[in-house]
Amino acid sequence: MVRRALLSVWDKRGLVDFARGLVELGWEIISTGGTAQVLQEGGVPVTLVQDVTGFPGILEGRVKTLHPMVHGGILAKRTPEHLEQLDRLGIKPIDLVAVNLYPFQAAVSRPKCTVEEAVENIDIGGPAMVRAAAKNHEYVTVIVNPERYPEVLACLRENGDVDPATRRKLAAEAFAHTAAYDAAIAHYFQGQAYGKETFPPAFFLVGFKVQDLRYGENPHQAAALYRLPRVPAGSLVGGRQLQGKELSYNNIMDLDAAWNLVREFKEPVVAIIKHTNPCGAAKGATPAEAYRRAYEADPVSAFGGIVGSNRPVDREMAEELVKIFLEAVVAPLFTPEALEILRSKPNMRLVAAGEGQGGGLYQVRPISGGFLVQEPDLREVGGEDLKVVTRRRPDPDELEDLLFAWKVVKHVKSNAIVVARKGITLGIGAGQMNRVGAACLALKQAGERARGAVMASDAFFPFPDTVEAAARAGITAIIQPGGSLRDQDSIACADEHGLAMVFTGVRHFRH
Repeated sequence: MVRRALLSVWDKRGLVDFARGLVELGWEIISTGGTAQVLQEGGVPVTLVQDVTGFPGILEGRVKTLHPMVHGGILAKRTPEHLEQLDRLGIKPIDLVAVNLYPFQAAVSRPKCTVEEAVENIDIGGPAMVRAAAKNHEYVTVIVNPERYPEVLACLRENGDVDPATRRKLAAEAFAHTAAYDAAIAHYFQGQAYGKETFPPAFFLVGFKVQDLRYGENPHQAAALYRLPRVPAGSLVGGRQLQGKELSYNNIMDLDAAWNLVREFKEPVVAIIKHTNPCGAAKGATPAEAYRRAYEADPVSAFGGIVGSNRPVDREMAEELVKIFLEAVVAPLFTPEALEILRSKPNMRLVAAGEGQGGGLYQVRPISGGFLVQEPDLREVGGEDLKVVTRRRPDPDELEDLLFAWKVVKHVKSNAIVVARKGITLGIGAGQMNRVGAACLALKQAGERARGAVMASDAFFPFPDTVEAAARAGITAIIQPGGSLRDQDSIACADEHGLAMVFTGVRHFRH
């Protein structure tokens, strides 16, 4: 019996060569529309689906393959009972289905895509054939990824058939393909129905594996990196690793933390990250100056750190980077001169993330039995958001430092305190169980440099003890959200010591 393959694909990479290989092995090719035309132009003999079904495509092509002559051939088991039914009804088995789907995600990503255009890019017959073939993978080979064509041809040439384990693997890939496709459609129409301000009743998260990682946070944990279907420009996952050892799970977490922090700023800023917290961050006239100042903020912790720069790494900055051991560096790009210098540190991982805002609509965090979803913390403050609550107002230099420290503290684990002056962090207290403890750590690290510096807190002060500690250390101005029942106690303490204090009305907890 001549074996038959149904080919109907949007992505036509490798299609003609694959079909030629099947024909050389004695297969009959069935196809539709544009796929059939490409095959015919490539000299591949093709039987049109309408000649198999005896029924023309109707409704502007919406119905072509939804027919028992197609789906009966795909779904039939190769048992005497099923084969007898096929023979009685004049249906021939279909042994291979190669289908991929209309590019719905690409269509709705276009800025001016209408709902009507989105609807017309919803594939119906394709997913039906893919699911049917995947369901019947005991007998039918299903292919949704053109990169699998050579593997399938190799199996057919060597063994005369595709082995069961490979058919099962291809079926799993097919079900994942249709699941991701349906998730993209559901996500789009939930946005149309509920709007971006409301979380939908069902939330879908689809990712495609980029690579397996050596291990997770610890060597006994397995891990992998996935990308979203549509990666925004400037996202870490969309970046290119230019040199260095393979990125680890912890490297990626730290690189993401560094990249998110430096993109808060319009002026040149460099941050050095350890365990997802900044140990130093600074502004500078150039990337090199910003790096030197960030390093000087805490040179002990900077050793083995992850560096993020919101400006391209140039020759001058590269000459600074090679002076100590650093795990990785992320920046929009690296100049050729910088790469030449950085080759002297071949194990240093370099990631060019590109230009763009990156980020996404949601942040997702797993919990036992489920997951939490929230919109990202993108709230900026300035101008009218700032409320001076003390008798003394911050002077222009203090205000500039307060806003710098405020952007940095947003990226420090709570409870979080940042001490800064002249665009450089001097002390950072992260992840403490009480706020005054975080303040004491930051002030101790700053030491004498705290005199004349400012302080930022990611949440309000429940007691005036943090203000008292700041005053003793020489802090002159504080920025915090406000909102405590005891705000007046903290304000009175600041007034008593001549400190300026600004409320933002915005909290930046980071758990």
